[in-house]
Amino acid sequence: MLAPNYLPDAHHSVIAELADTLEPTSLHWLSGYFAGVAQARQPAREASPPLTVAAAPATDAAQRLTILYGSQTGNAKRLATQLHDQIQAQGLAVRLVRADQYKTKELKDEQLLYVVMSTQGDGDAPDDSIAWVEFLLSKRAPKLAKLKYAVLGLGDSSYPSFCGISQKIDARLAELGAQRLQDAGAADLDIETVASPWQARALEQASQTLKAAAPAAAQATVTPLHPQAEKFTRDHPFQAEVLLNQPITGRDSDKDIRHLELSLEGSKLHYEPGDALGVWPVQDDTLVARVLAAVGLNAADAVEHQDAQRPLGEWLGRYRELTVLTRPFLTALAERAAQPELTALLQPESREALSAYMGRHQLIDALRAWPVRWSGQELVAALRPLAPRLYSIASCVAAAEDEVHLTLAHLTFEQDTESRWGAASHFLAERAEGDTVPIFIEENTRFRLPADPARDIIMIGAGTGVAPFRAFVQARADADAGGRNWLFFGNPHFTSDFLYQTEWQQALKDGQLDRIDLAFSRDQADKIYVQHRLLEQGADVYDWIQAGAHVYVCGDADHMARDVQTALLDIARDQGSLTEEGARQWLDDLAAQGRYARDVY
Repeated sequence: MLAPNYLPDAHHSVIAELADTLEPTSLHWLSGYFAGVAQARQPAREASPPLTVAAAPATDAAQRLTILYGSQTGNAKRLATQLHDQIQAQGLAVRLVRADQYKTKELKDEQLLYVVMSTQGDGDAPDDSIAWVEFLLSKRAPKLAKLKYAVLGLGDSSYPSFCGISQKIDARLAELGAQRLQDAGAADLDIETVASPWQARALEQASQTLKAAAPAAAQATVTPLHPQAEKFTRDHPFQAEVLLNQPITGRDSDKDIRHLELSLEGSKLHYEPGDALGVWPVQDDTLVARVLAAVGLNAADAVEHQDAQRPLGEWLGRYRELTVLTRPFLTALAERAAQPELTALLQPESREALSAYMGRHQLIDALRAWPVRWSGQELVAALRPLAPRLYSIASCVAAAEDEVHLTLAHLTFEQDTESRWGAASHFLAERAEGDTVPIFIEENTRFRLPADPARDIIMIGAGTGVAPFRAFVQARADADAGGRNWLFFGNPHFTSDFLYQTEWQQALKDGQLDRIDLAFSRDQADKIYVQHRLLEQGADVYDWIQAGAHVYVCGDADHMARDVQTALLDIARDQGSLTEEGARQWLDDLAAQGRYARDVY
């Protein structure tokens, strides 16, 4: 029991009264809940780390919970870790495993499994889960009559196949004979709305299913009494000052790409090359005004939603997503509009047409195309909560010190019936020096430089996808890494779109970059992309990889990353004389070894 000086005297009676009125299951849940809250508030320390008693390892799968996660940007990992810590705080035997580190032969013996799985793109598995998902969906998967399970999916409802991969996993586990403990959760970008109640039920189910270990085996954290530094997180962002906001494309470019430098001074935030910076945007006033005009409502209208009351303009500007369309919103719109065209678009057989429509249009387009009457409360309830955006960090700490650098494409235009407003990109592009931006660090442990600095690396990026490779080259130069660095970069035009041109040229001169291959797609009659340059250099690419090189891809998931993967498979077949199946296994093996990593969006 905690010593009395850890808890104000006024709270003792409240705790005692609450404990007397709750069942054991509820007390287990509450202990896990408070453990999770404590961890979320636990500050980073430079000294006096917490004292930890590790939980005893489980020896029997029947008395152990496995939490398996697959994460592309870190959200699934964060939720899975949070759930693991809450369950461990109850004295239950639990292990946390990333999907690509899970031994598939163990699945047949599992008796309690929680899966937390993000969706990549339109219903695909995240990179760290591809092999596990393929195994589960294959004929090699075992019967699972002894297994109890629950699945939490994370996705983006702007894609037609919302949480598609988690739905497949949930259905497949049931097909193999496993018992579903609760319906699969499908969390949108406002993750906690679905994830929190799912976690609460999962916590209760774990305590009911497993036999609690002795209290001494639970993880106990003793917090030092001295004051701690403030910790900045996704839910408690740091206000970073803008030091520089500079266009890095030419005046005749069709793109407005910016280089931003933000101060981290006083934050104690730390990042590694490959990590992302989370940004909480505010919607543009012009866009808010146009949405209000489209629905015939006023910014000053008071709207109450989920126990909060705010002016409608504030709801739309700071708390609601206005730049993307989602299927749930279109469904709500169809219920009011009674338009055959919209109704047809939402039918299962129109999945591709719906995907194309949502890819080309934004919220304002749909409101104008199918005008209907909304109350302020109905509109706020139908719109998805605003979520932060993640940007690949374009600097390393050794070079930038108390700064973090970003490379972003500024999107804001309207043309006919198609709009392109970038919520965070416009918000950031409009910040002047001295303004502040709410930020946090999102780790990306699967997109890391080789632990062995003597390894070669091949970096493939188009447009702003070059950002993390600027950080990679900086870090390798600072560490005096012995491995070679090869960059493939693509954009439309050499004269206006060669991002960080002088830096790359200086890196070549200084020996920090060994090779660079460029693909400027519109400088000639035939469009040339990075995948074409890869194929041209196929022999050397294959030799580098066979000698131990790591391959990194950053950029557009739907086109560039898929085309690059196809090119790598072609290179394996052509240069390695592999069959199609052999080439796929070769690439899967590289990914399993951490030598083929993607940061795609």
